Amino acid sequence: MYFKRKIDGFLIQWKSEPAHKPLIVKGARQIGKTESILHFAKEQYKNVVYINFVLDKRYRAIVSDGYDVDTVIKNISLANPSIRFVPGETILIFDEIQEYPDVATSLKAFRLDGRFDVICSGSMLGINYKKIHSNSVGNKVDYEMFSMDFEEFLWAKGYHQEQIADILTHMLEMKPFSETELNVYKSLFLDYCVLGGMPDVVRGYVETGTFSSSLDTQEQIRLDYEEDVRKYADGLDQTKIISVYRSVPAQLAKENKKFQFSKIKKNARSREYTGCIEWLADAGVITECHCLTFPELPLKGNIDESKYKLYYPDTGLLVSTLDEEAQEDLRVNKNLGVYKGALYENFVAEAFVKQGLGLFYYKKENSTLEEDFFVRSKDELIPVEVKSNNDRSKSLSALIKNENYSDIKHGIKLGDFNIGYANNIYTFPYFCAFMMKAFLKHWDSLS
Repeated sequence: MYFKRKIDGFLIQWKSEPAHKPLIVKGARQIGKTESILHFAKEQYKNVVYINFVLDKRYRAIVSDGYDVDTVIKNISLANPSIRFVPGETILIFDEIQEYPDVATSLKAFRLDGRFDVICSGSMLGINYKKIHSNSVGNKVDYEMFSMDFEEFLWAKGYHQEQIADILTHMLEMKPFSETELNVYKSLFLDYCVLGGMPDVVRGYVETGTFSSSLDTQEQIRLDYEEDVRKYADGLDQTKIISVYRSVPAQLAKENKKFQFSKIKKNARSREYTGCIEWLADAGVITECHCLTFPELPLKGNIDESKYKLYYPDTGLLVSTLDEEAQEDLRVNKNLGVYKGALYENFVAEAFVKQGLGLFYYKKENSTLEEDFFVRSKDELIPVEVKSNNDRSKSLSALIKNENYSDIKHGIKLGDFNIGYANNIYTFPYFCAFMMKAFLKHWDSLS
């Protein structure tokens, strides 16, 4: 069973562009990169050449004699005489190129030659990406892929684009969902929070209608991530990298979610963990939310490098770290318990990242003023609050009313409630988070 993915449309568009450059698809392990690329290739090309540098080491010398196209395809044919190259009808797929980054140097030659299309990918591509980029700068196009977002999950469940687009219509028209709509989408959203978007996890759920195999699959993915640390983290303390990765769920469960190394080990200092967070972020297994020095535009260049929150880029993997009792309660009874705030906040962070929105938060020193996230329109900074209860949004109101925060005029609140607008605050159900970027495109006509 192949699940429709957002990269599908991008790949068709990429192929349709005249003189398109070689493509590099980046993303973490097991998010469906290879499956999507091969699905596209088999449908669009008569001849597919697939080379995996992890599974088949005989190809790890194909550029040893030179980077020109004729030399590369000659060496591929020497390694496997059954492979054929038909100009105009052949696509080469170089997978797991972090194992053989030198192949990226050949991309310029392939671009200039034009006879064959090329797609490169890799589960740990981010680790060696600086070298790969320097070898192919100006001669490739990048695409960053993630695990399935809520929209792709709805596609997998059989929902049509018209139904999904209607969610945005509700948001733009400030039209509350009916009781039926709200109950259906809330139930699907809670299922998605438990499952996350790893294709193998979603596939098991769609095929069986249960969560029976999801936990085992999720735990294996986390173990695979840790094994990648041991395999690829050269020159860094691998134990410290793994300890940072494992500590994220407990850090998010705190009331103050700012990441603190002292919570990993007593008296630990950030300098002892230099490079650990950067390595995990490059590998695509954590995402970093930056603390603003002051809630004003612009966002980039306005951050305190010493303060940040860390999230898992797939909420299902976060859920899989909980103890057995919490797992059972969550999967069977949909009771999020003590982790409610952390899970919802992680989901919103995940949704924002998958839309290409940056992650920023603010906490005022010696004050209770704190805001979970910020997004922006053309001229306005918009605080976003994630509510795990129905308490008043004191920080959100304070940011809007205080003249010191001149870039802030409205706010957005995500929680367990329907669509509404009051006191310059837009309220939406949690599941609307995946539509935030589309909603913001219409911001100037709304505010």
